[in-house]
Amino acid sequence: MLEQLKQFDHHLFYLVNHGMGNAVFDWLMPIMRNPATWVPLYVIIIVFCIYRYQKTGVYLIIALALAVGATDVTGNIIKHSVKRLRPCNSAQMASLITTRVSCGSGYSFTSSHASDHFAIAVFLGMVFYRRRKWLWMLTVGWATLIGFAQIYVGLHYPADVLAGALLGTAIAWLFVSLFRKINPQF
Repeated sequence: MLEQLKQFDHHLFYLVNHGMGNAVFDWLMPIMRNPATWVPLYVIIIVFCIYRYQKTGVYLIIALALAVGATDVTGNIIKHSVKRLRPCNSAQMASLITTRVSCGSGYSFTSSHASDHFAIAVFLGMVFYRRRKWLWMLTVGWATLIGFAQIYVGLHYPADVLAGALLGTAIAWLFVSLFRKINPQF
């Protein structure tokens, strides 16, 4: 059963990495997965929260930062425990992969990009759901796009991204629950 799941994961990876290859994605997906692309968005989120909610906004940003930090640390512990090679570093996948960014080192499972961005997306989506229901779909769509880009460029298998998304979601839920105990108006 585990071998069948692994083969399915490899097949899905190949479908995204090869089957969806096109000039637009070849240009766009490396940009979407680059953390520097999103720095202006992070600044806007911080400024908005602090400007709009003042002291509570500072607590909100602190809780969000702690959620992302906890997600990142947990993901790294999992990576170093599982030790799954990235597709771009795997001898088995080398002949099948189209690498669109530098492969780098490190392990693949779970995707830190996916876990961190899902933590941000779910945290913000949950905190602001009562006020801005549309934000939930936007933030989860954004995190999904980043996860998809990780597969497309050849750095992660779909299972890495899915596990990262679930990890980020679970930790975000935990931190939103804690944040709401202190700030029930959210």
